[in-house]
Amino acid sequence: MPAYRTIVVGTDGSATSFNAVDRAAAVAADSDAQLVIVCAFTPPSREDTAEAEDALKDEAYLVVGWTPAEETLRAAEERAAAAGARSIRTLAADGPPVDVLRKAVRDTGADLLVVGNRGLNTLSGRLLGSVPSDVARRAGIDVLIVHTT
Repeated sequence: MPAYRTIVVGTDGSATSFNAVDRAAAVAADSDAQLVIVCAFTPPSREDTAEAEDALKDEAYLVVGWTPAEETLRAAEERAAAAGARSIRTLAADGPPVDVLRKAVRDTGADLLVVGNRGLNTLSGRLLGSVPSDVARRAGIDVLIVHTT
């Protein structure tokens, strides 16, 4: 019996999140597990987008709207296949990343969640909360935090 049967990995399209996808795909390949690649997106107003980009310009990569999320998932799926993952699903969902990842874990019955470490020690992570820290506390399953920075 493999160590993991279903692995969920989150990506926002940034280079560091793709490093987490690569690691999750390698684990999925080694375990012959299904890989579920998840991208959370938010359809904000123009004002919200401008404020967030100004406040977080160097601290975070934000997926805004459905189309960028779908493009991110296509690129992540290609990377995962190249890394050896054989069973891959993708999921784009509207909502905060931690909530979207936790729902994906529940809905798929995942037994491992993989995220990158970006945000753990950034200023915005300390002020706004970090996805890696939050999911590590709240996931309810094994969490692999990949060193991506």
